[in-house]
This record gives sequence, C-alpha cells and structure tokens, in this order.
Amino acid sequence: MAQDKAYKLLALQEGISNKEAKELIDSGLVYAKGQKILIARALINQNTTFKVQHPPKPSVIFEDENLLVINKPAFLTSEKISEIYKTPLLHRLDKETSGVLMLVKNPEFQKTAIEAFKKMQVNKIYLAATKGILSEEITLNDPILTIKTKGGAYSKISKDGKQAISKITPIMVVGKKSLLKVEIKTGRTHQIRVHLASINSPIIGDEKYGKNTAARMYLHAYEIELLGYKFKAELPNDFKQLGFEISRNFEI
Repeated sequence: MAQDKAYKLLALQEGISNKEAKELIDSGLVYAKGQKILIARALINQNTTFKVQHPPKPSVIFEDENLLVINKPAFLTSEKISEIYKTPLLHRLDKETSGVLMLVKNPEFQKTAIEAFKKMQVNKIYLAATKGILSEEITLNDPILTIKTKGGAYSKISKDGKQAISKITPIMVVGKKSLLKVEIKTGRTHQIRVHLASINSPIIGDEKYGKNTAARMYLHAYEIELLGYKFKAELPNDFKQLGFEISRNFEI
C-alpha cells in the first residue's frame, strides 16, 4: 500500500499548509487509529484518517503597565504565547502544562521580578492529576539535577542537584487517581513531574517521567503570587474527563 509522510497527508485531509500540519503533530494533537502521531515525517498509509484535537485558545487574565498574564492552554508552547501576544516571557510552562503564564512589559519590573524568583519570593500553586491514591500531605525536598541534551532537558533526583521543595496536599481521590495541590517556591526544570514520579504518583499523561500516556499531561499552573500581584486560572474542563471537578467557591 502506498505511503507518504504523516504531515503531508494531514495537510491534505485538513486543507492546511504542510507547516501547519507539522506544528499540529509536533504539538501532540494528532491521532490515527487511537494512537498519537509522534513523528511528523513518519511514513504511513495514504488512506489513513487522522483525528485532530483542537485546544482552547489562550485568554488574558490581567494586564497593566508591567505584566500581561495569560491563561495558557495545554499544547501551546510558552514561546508561541509570547509570539502571539508580541510580549517577552517572564517565566515558562511546559508545553502540555496549562494555566497562569506571565509575560513582562516593563524592563525595570522584569529585573525586580527575576530577583524575586532567584530569592524564592514567588509562591506558585499547581494542580496535578496523578495515578495512584495519595491521601496524606507530604513535603518532598530531594535535590534535582537537570541535564541538557539535544532532545531537550531531562531532570532527575541527585545529590549533585539543586534544592527543590514541593509541598503536596491531596484534594480529591476518584477511583485510583488523585488530584493534588502542589506548592513550590523553587522552580527547577520539571520539578513537580520528577518529585511526583519519585513517590509512585506520576502525573497522568507524563510520558517522560511517568511512563504513561493520556490525552494530555494533567498539570495546571493554578495560582502565582509575586511582588504584590496574585493571579489564578481555574481548573480547565479537560480535568473533568478524569472525574475531577472543582466549583469556583472551592478553597484550594
């Protein structure tokens, strides 16, 4: 049976450019026969039918002379958000992590904010849907070492690593899944993902550290507080598909 590159076939099916098709595959949004297409240039049968997942669009949470704060959907990179809004990033979220993302408009404020990050004066709360049942509060402080490779950064627990502290509080258990509140002051690369995997409570959909697949990696940047500012992004609807639903009046 005749074959062609996945992105070319997707472009034909969707009526989009090859570049747009490649970006969709690279973002982890394209499936065929129930499996995620991982390599845009992979050769597949020409009669393949693709299913494309369309993420919600980013929205503005807050804006003033210093900051532009965005509710980032999963699957869009932080760099793409910066490109869309034509504003530099103050920090980053992983591609599949949703939630509060801050862009900075004022160079002087940027310097002050970066110092606040360095001095661990920034409070961050994440919500993570994980495999397994976690019913007691726990604080993890194993140091994390990050190794940069051609394929991207990879982090692991190591005595040679930097200080990393994650305070974990269970919110809800549904079946054999838990919804956890994770508070961090340190912001090591993939900190929450590495810490949770280390206690056998990997984030659902974390292929790199949790060795499991799902529609997305269920990690959400729920709240961030720095320099007198405080921003929140409500839990996205896709968490409901796992049975986790929180009302707006619920105190995290």
